[in-house]
Amino acid sequence: MKKLDHKIIRFLLADDHSLIRQGLVFILEDLGMEYEVFHASNLQQTVELISGQPIDIAIIDAHFPEGNSLAVIPEIKQLRPEIRILIFTGIDEDVHALKFINAGVNGFLSKLNEEEEIKKAITKIITHGEYISSKTQTLLMNSLHNRSLISPFLSLTERELQIAEMYAEGLGNLEIANRLDIKQNTVSTVKKRIFDKLQIDNLVELIELYKHHYQP
Repeated sequence: MKKLDHKIIRFLLADDHSLIRQGLVFILEDLGMEYEVFHASNLQQTVELISGQPIDIAIIDAHFPEGNSLAVIPEIKQLRPEIRILIFTGIDEDVHALKFINAGVNGFLSKLNEEEEIKKAITKIITHGEYISSKTQTLLMNSLHNRSLISPFLSLTERELQIAEMYAEGLGNLEIANRLDIKQNTVSTVKKRIFDKLQIDNLVELIELYKHHYQP
């Protein structure tokens, strides 16, 4: 991806905390470029601004009170395929970076980083179109040998994934058995395999994993 070479770079800063957005504005000022900033405090505003404005770079938190930003990444890329997305978040890079990279973002950056690293990430997004930290590079290399690092659901078979999705939607064993025209004890057996593979103990944990990791 080539360097952004037009005079004014348009940024969208999407975070439900105004102090985080203001801190990013100070960093952009220090980088000494001509820029324009748009602010979004929720996912709906984020999508609306990207739809209506010629945003070059979107710096987006991973989680908002109303949901996970992973859910809107495909829509954003469809609205503006050339946009560059940097996830800037407090969630654990080891656990979450690969699923966002896999969804099509151009970088994943922890809010725990020093200011210089944040400046480096934004500069890389501008000049090279991506920012991959050394930690995420290691994760990407490891994921070549272990796909479940990207999403634990990749370890499931097609049938297991189908049933996991039904559980996450709130269906019970009998409903799943009737819908798939299989026996209830077959559903229970598959459920045990799902729990073993995902290393979880109950449906609450399954729903949490599904919410944060699974992307149909």
